[in-house]
Amino acid sequence: MSTDSVVTHVVAALAVVIAASHAAGALARRLGQPPVIGQLFAGIALGPSLLGLLPGGVYEKLFPEQIQPVLTSLAQVALVFFLFAVGYELDLGLLRHQKAVTAVSVTGFVLPMLLGAGIVLALPDAFAEVNDGRPVDATFVLYMAVALSITAVPVLASIIKDQGIARTGPGTIAMAAAGIIDALSWPVLAVVLVGGAHGSAREWALKAVLLAGYVLVMLFAVRPLLARWFRRTGGTAARVPLAVTLALASAGATSALGLHVIFGALLAGLVMPRLPDGSPDPRVLGPLQDIGGLLLPMFFAISGTAVVLGRLRASDLLVLAVICAAAVAGKVGAGTVSARGARRSWRDALLIGVLLNTRGLTELIVLNVGLQAGVIGPRLYALLVVMALLTTAATGPLIRVLHRPDGTPPRPPVERRVSEGRSGAGAASPVAADAEAAPSP
Repeated sequence: MSTDSVVTHVVAALAVVIAASHAAGALARRLGQPPVIGQLFAGIALGPSLLGLLPGGVYEKLFPEQIQPVLTSLAQVALVFFLFAVGYELDLGLLRHQKAVTAVSVTGFVLPMLLGAGIVLALPDAFAEVNDGRPVDATFVLYMAVALSITAVPVLASIIKDQGIARTGPGTIAMAAAGIIDALSWPVLAVVLVGGAHGSAREWALKAVLLAGYVLVMLFAVRPLLARWFRRTGGTAARVPLAVTLALASAGATSALGLHVIFGALLAGLVMPRLPDGSPDPRVLGPLQDIGGLLLPMFFAISGTAVVLGRLRASDLLVLAVICAAAVAGKVGAGTVSARGARRSWRDALLIGVLLNTRGLTELIVLNVGLQAGVIGPRLYALLVVMALLTTAATGPLIRVLHRPDGTPPRPPVERRVSEGRSGAGAASPVAADAEAAPSP
């Protein structure tokens, strides 16, 4: 295929993917679901599971093999900007929040990890079979633990705002705890990938040393230099190009170390200088969110096309049931028990657990990382995507059952809601959500 032909196919594929993703996201919104649900279904529909079944080779003509690397690269660039924004918005001050947040965060991180590892250790043969014969080793066990511990902060922020519970106790606690849980999960996932799917102990040690050195350089060399440069320059014209360069360069560095680009992007966001009040600079954050939001449909398309439902077997449904049961028990159980222990009412405690069970976009990122690293195969990947869809889709209806707005502010009208298009997943800013979720005096 010539260069001109590749460009033609990529442009056409982008048009179809972006249009289909946003249309499906809007439909999901009308049905009371976060747009990420519709966007991922659009990706699945554009893949071999549906579009590939049409006669005439429609799928192969729209997405020929030659353009797959280009589409995958665009999806990775979208993730770089999205994770940079997540890191830039991450409020480490959440670690100093009230006791209820601490209890929910610790329990909501530890219990799902234990259940994720436990189901693998209890059913090693079943997981080896559904994972296409890959070894059930420490790397796989730890990966499954992380996969069940994730909570999607951006999607959760959007759901909390849409349901009108941003200023309630459960909304405040769940958002703060979700941010802490994900902050704990990313380093564990990095440890998993440092080991690699089949890496030796020597390779693991070398990568760990290099990664630790890189983190130290970013924290104690790059961060002070950036802060000094920001203080000396009064204008902001160069800050966005600098942020883009930093995000891409850091992502490339961690990729060269054998990790995924998302870790470098997340670290770049963490070291980016903030405003004097500790908040991210909206003049820097906004453009990067816009870029990432525009390209994120490519990530959903790549995620969806990797879900090949035709490969699943009847026996896989049992593994899916086990995974879903462990996922729900880990999040809902941990949130409910820990919040109840912090003297919340049973209804509020159960609502907090339901909120923590939201996975969405962040879970998809973790699953794609595992698939690309070879830790999980296509069949298990499809099962975990279905689990992420089910747990996220259940959040909204369960909130409407559990939430009683007695004495709480009414649901905000549509025209006052935060724009949901920036992340491509219907996600509001986690920082903005946290600010609005501050408990009233």
